[in-house]
Amino acid sequence: MYNSEERLNEWIAAACAGDELAAEAIYRRFSPAVFRMALALLGDADDADEVTQDAFVYALRALARFDSSRSAFQTWLFTIAISRCRNKRRRKWLTTVPLAWFARLERPAADARSMEDWLTARGVQRELWAAVQSLSPNLREAVTLRFVTGLTYADIGAVAGCGARAAESRVRTAVVALRKRLMAQGRTEADWREAIEALRQ
Repeated sequence: MYNSEERLNEWIAAACAGDELAAEAIYRRFSPAVFRMALALLGDADDADEVTQDAFVYALRALARFDSSRSAFQTWLFTIAISRCRNKRRRKWLTTVPLAWFARLERPAADARSMEDWLTARGVQRELWAAVQSLSPNLREAVTLRFVTGLTYADIGAVAGCGARAAESRVRTAVVALRKRLMAQGRTEADWREAIEALRQ
């Protein structure tokens, strides 16, 4: 069976050699997850689009410097995207240098759209979203990377620059704070489980 990591390595090598189709394949494979993460952190689809595009412009230009012996590609890419989200939150303007094929690509995919639907939901999901936004930036990033993108604690630590144990601690602290806030609003344990499961999807 053809290994997806082998395919990714082929795309990376081809993109480094100037193959736009390989660069587009990388974009299509990873942009939905980057968009979902940016949307969860920033709460605005246009900002998430901008961050996603900017992160990919940087990543594709820096692709020759990616070292697979130091991190997984996804970890490297999320590190770039998190940095762009932090800059956006600080209200710094992002310099976007679009590649020709960005213009013909759609906004990242169905799962990203479902994230937007989730953000505009009512009831317990909306309350959980508001609670996530009230967390400190470090906790918000950690819980988003864990539940929205499904990264491991080791990968979260690499992206956030804090180590796996610190990442796990941040996620645990965030989950406790979120649960406490929902319970204080009169929600039940079943409501909490429903909301956290919805966040994973």
